Amino acid sequence: MTMVQTLPWGMTKLLSMSASPDAPVACDMTAARDTLAERLAEYRRLFEHALVDQEAAVTSITYRLADRPGVREWVLDLIGRETECCPFLSIEVHSEGRHLVWRIEGLGAADLATVGDVLRTADRFDASEGLARDLTERSRVPVIVP
Repeated sequence: MTMVQTLPWGMTKLLSMSASPDAPVACDMTAARDTLAERLAEYRRLFEHALVDQEAAVTSITYRLADRPGVREWVLDLIGRETECCPFLSIEVHSEGRHLVWRIEGLGAADLATVGDVLRTADRFDASEGLARDLTERSRVPVIVP
């Protein structure tokens, strides 16, 4: 893991985490301190508060967030929890002017673009199990909940 590194062109690398080479492609929330429903609600709050845009490629997704007070800490905390349940992904965060650039790479990463659809419809689920099934179907990445 790399933390805070100044790069050319006014960017600062805040975090770089490589995928675990033998990790299965699955989101395992069984040891998480929050539920899938809580995690998705947190993503929704973060994106409503700070998401400027997102771009998905074949094996990656990049979120550009407004670097407002508290957003950097919020993103880094959320990433810490995400890497515990999804170690098959590589994650980098850069500070670029007034934005944070959060890039997720790896098999299944591009399917995270469908998380936005799940966030918009998550209210219709009252349990993490339903959310896990819906997210698994949309993203093709198995989501395991306790």
